[in-house]
Amino acid sequence: MKKLLLIIFIILLSSQVYSQLEYVPVSHPVYDYLKRMSLKEIIPDYNSASLPLSRQKISEYLVIIESSNSKISRTDAKILTDYLVEFSYDISKTLNKSYSLFSDFKSFSVFDNDRQKYLYTFSDTNVSFFWDATSFVSQRSSKGDSLGNNSILLGEIGTRFRGTLFNSVGYYLRMSNGQKIKGEKKDIDFAIATNPKFKANTKFTYENNNFDTYEGYLKYSTPNEWLSIVAGKEALTYGFGYIDKLFLSTNSVPFSFLKLDLNYKSIKYSFLYGSLKGDSLGRDIANKNIATHRLDVKASSKLRFGFWESLIIADNAFNFTFLNPFSFLRSADYNAGENLPVNKNNALMGFDFEVQPVKNVALQASLLIDDFNFATLFNNNKNGLPGNDNRFGFQIGTIWTDAFTLPNVTASLEYTKLDPFVYSHRTNKSQYTNWTLPMGHHLSPNSDEIALKLTTNIYNRLNVSLTLQHQRTANKIVMSGDTLIANYGGNINRGDGDVVRSNTFLDGDRTDIDNVKFGFTFQPIRQFFIDFEYQFIFYDLIYSSRKLKDNYFFGTIRVDF
Repeated sequence: MKKLLLIIFIILLSSQVYSQLEYVPVSHPVYDYLKRMSLKEIIPDYNSASLPLSRQKISEYLVIIESSNSKISRTDAKILTDYLVEFSYDISKTLNKSYSLFSDFKSFSVFDNDRQKYLYTFSDTNVSFFWDATSFVSQRSSKGDSLGNNSILLGEIGTRFRGTLFNSVGYYLRMSNGQKIKGEKKDIDFAIATNPKFKANTKFTYENNNFDTYEGYLKYSTPNEWLSIVAGKEALTYGFGYIDKLFLSTNSVPFSFLKLDLNYKSIKYSFLYGSLKGDSLGRDIANKNIATHRLDVKASSKLRFGFWESLIIADNAFNFTFLNPFSFLRSADYNAGENLPVNKNNALMGFDFEVQPVKNVALQASLLIDDFNFATLFNNNKNGLPGNDNRFGFQIGTIWTDAFTLPNVTASLEYTKLDPFVYSHRTNKSQYTNWTLPMGHHLSPNSDEIALKLTTNIYNRLNVSLTLQHQRTANKIVMSGDTLIANYGGNINRGDGDVVRSNTFLDGDRTDIDNVKFGFTFQPIRQFFIDFEYQFIFYDLIYSSRKLKDNYFFGTIRVDF
């Protein structure tokens, strides 16, 4: 009873008096851990469909898990111990489990395994400040038929500042500079082709040497975060997908945005207005923006629903119509006159739900609607001509923790299908992309995929994963000089010609792809990491009776201090 009262006191203290409001990046493995704890029914109100979450919220979950320590495996308990140290300030508001290099340089405890390490920390009743350094050295290579034989050595060093001001404003800034240490132009092309961060860095693309990245934001929140307003640049995800997200994913790079979140009991609503990098067949677009709405409803501890809509706005620097957080974006688009005389903006919407029928297992289904016309829903023709007014993507999946009765093993199985021209747009300006990269699922339009992912923690600081993907995709563009004759709808950045011919799934030049990924992350010392990934890709180019094979190797040593 005393322990329960202590936990309640800590939660109240952290959420009402000393809230840490900064986001935990969506790439952090704590989200996978929280998902497994949710499947185990230890944290029944966790929702993975709208990320990231604040450090305050995650620390509250960790405290709840600690109160159920006897219900989790020994490895999960050790992982929890690591997280309780990492989030110790967020939980207890003391720095007892941390080490600051510039505050205690004499001890030089950079290899301490029991404390969270920083370059510098400061906190009082009004302000918290944490300063970190990040760096990596990464060897990347390929052998095969598609990209050829490549080898490149990259290095990066960066810094990060974060904290909370007066229990109301969170701030975050991460910036870094990277350098090609060894490699040729073709090796840089390989690095760009296999990592979106590099594709979105013009300096690396054209100077073939340096790359810079950053994220940063200011976030205002009320007590208990019932209202939050964020302005900045940070990775976000929407959707229940267990292997990849159908609505908003990390397959592109973060973009700048203004975001509003409202939370009350079982309902969460989010509005976002942001700026994207666009082009039209290789030509830059001066202005390309995105507006999104997301509504999450918790029907019960076993069932959640979501509604999402998005509008991609091209050739318009700013329009207050789309800044209205309470509107229906397609109607707002029509009422703003943005589609006259042509339909130049791209509206999408989606519905999803997740149900947990039994302990350790959850199921999800997602429907993406790119275009919809009820009059032609069962007949693809309009006025005797190809209509192609109905374009859908859908995804079904399941996740099972302690899979096959093996402790700490999580299995995810997911099927995704995208109709021709999904995410693309006939103007070639308003496609659902950022830096020409998909913001939704990684699949091209006119494709489907079945994917299986297995992950496990061998022990608390060694995570191993295996992913198997089988994809079917088709694409073909027929030109006569500069005139488009036919487009089969398999290129997300080429949406014109969608009404020239009736679109049939997998029409065009058909390719089947089998992809095997094996990887691990090993943390021999707290905040020092070794990452490895091997990827084998087999291409069956059915349209030309050819077969290609590629092998990728990625090895990285990184420090997050």
